[in-house]
Formats: sequence, C-alpha cells, structure tokens
Amino acid sequence: MRFIKAMGVLLVLGGAVVVGVWRGWVPLASEWNPWAPLDVRASPNLLTRFKLGRLQDDPALCDQVLKTSGLRVSHQADSPADAACPLRNTLRVQGAEVGLSSSFLASCPLAVAFALFERHSLQPAAQAAFGQAVTRVDHLGSFACRTMYNRAGGRMSQHASANALDIAGFRLADGRSISVLRDWPGEGANARFLRQVRDSACDDFNVVLSPDYNAAHRNHFHLDMGRWWVCR
Repeated sequence: MRFIKAMGVLLVLGGAVVVGVWRGWVPLASEWNPWAPLDVRASPNLLTRFKLGRLQDDPALCDQVLKTSGLRVSHQADSPADAACPLRNTLRVQGAEVGLSSSFLASCPLAVAFALFERHSLQPAAQAAFGQAVTRVDHLGSFACRTMYNRAGGRMSQHASANALDIAGFRLADGRSISVLRDWPGEGANARFLRQVRDSACDDFNVVLSPDYNAAHRNHFHLDMGRWWVCR
C-alpha cells in the first residue's frame, strides 16, 4: 500500500513538473524543453526525434526551426486531397551549407533531419576521415508515388510522402568523389568514411538502410522519417 501511495505521489509530482515546463513556470534550457523549438545548431539529444515529429503538422513551427537550419527552401502548395500521393506541408530543398546534386522535395521533418545530418554527422565524419569538408551530396531523389519496392498492392513507401531521401555519394573539397556503389565494398578510407556516415545518420533519421540491408540498397543510403526505427 505504501508503495502504491509513493508511486501516486511521484506521478502527481511528475505531472506538475511537466505542466510547469509547458506553461513556462519551471525554467529549463531550450534544448531540454520538449516544447521549445528545435535548434539545428545545437547538438542532438534524446528530445530531438520528438521535436522533429512535431514539425509535420505545424507549418509555423517548421518555419521557425528552418531559420536555424542553413537550408534554402521554398514552400510547395499542398496537392489535392484526392491525389494518388497527396503532399502536405512540403518543402523543396534547394540548397544547404553543403551543395546538392539537385533540389529535392521533403517533408519538414525530413528537411530538418537532413540539416542535422549535414552539420552534426556528415561534416564531422569527413573532417575525421579526410581533414576536409564534403562540398556536395549526390542523391537519387526523394518523392516517388509508389509502394515499397514497387510491389503491387504493397505498403506505400516513405518516398510517396516525400519523407525519404536516397543518397548515392559525396564530393570532397579537393574534388574527390565517394560513391556508395563503388566504395562501400572496399576496406580503405572511403569505405570507413561511408560506414561512419551510415552509423551517425542513425542519430538524425528514423530509418537508415545501406548496402548491408539488401541488394536493392547496394548503390545508396535510404534515409527516412517514418514511424519505425531501423539502422542497417
């Protein structure tokens, strides 16, 4: 009985703290406040995924977070509700701190996750491996109105909602190119760099699939913000 009473007290106190933080009565650093906007410049922490999830259905919050992202984006008009793959609150990412092989469509969570990835995962990995920056990301696209693996009657891919990006390689400041297809099977610096990028990307995206996952991903990293957490 005493245990039950103690748990009840703890739950009440915990609830009071949550309400206090939400109302602003309890001071808390913004990076540890679940309701404070995500700052892309700050190091990711345990609340980053929660804050990314809040961006999907809150365009105003999305715009606020984008100001810290370093991304150049344009807002896309919502597609008709009866479209085969309707898009809402979608951005076209036209550029970032790093160059892109082309612009791509992205949900707000995907766009912001890409900015986190570039700043906190990709560039540190490049500096550690090569002592220089990545200047361009080569990708295979994001939006595609299709099922997973194009299977008839299958579950819709995260690409169908512009919630996934496929990255094929990178260009370094000295002009060298690193390709997932060519360099992943090797043992040298390029292969080690790609594995570090894959591993650290799991801190930024919900799903990261590499050539280790299956043959369909032999030439790219699949990065998405779906409901599952997978790092392979």
